[in-house]
Amino acid sequence: QVQLVESGGGLVQAGGSLRLSCAASGIIFWINTMDWYRQAPQKQREWVATITSGSSTSYADSVKGRFTISRDNAKSTVYLQMNSLKPEDTAVYYCRCGNYWGQGTQVTVSS
Repeated sequence: QVQLVESGGGLVQAGGSLRLSCAASGIIFWINTMDWYRQAPQKQREWVATITSGSSTSYADSVKGRFTISRDNAKSTVYLQMNSLKPEDTAVYYCRCGNYWGQGTQVTVSS
């Protein structure tokens, strides 16, 4: 049974930082591409970042230069380091592996 469990969300002031984690189980983690998405209130879910099995990364323009995706294959965990946070980064953040999604973690950035 595949499980993706996000953690690390919370309330932070604009300009602050958070690190999200997504712990995976039930998959062969190291061969999988992992993604982060987010969904703000009354908006569609949008892609944030991707890391491949070879640790190549890509980012949405809105977060490029501020967010960093990384992975620890030994821990079957993918991370999203978020710096210089803005109120518009407020959303529920989800990790994804193929057709599988986590339950999400709330990030709220106050101005």
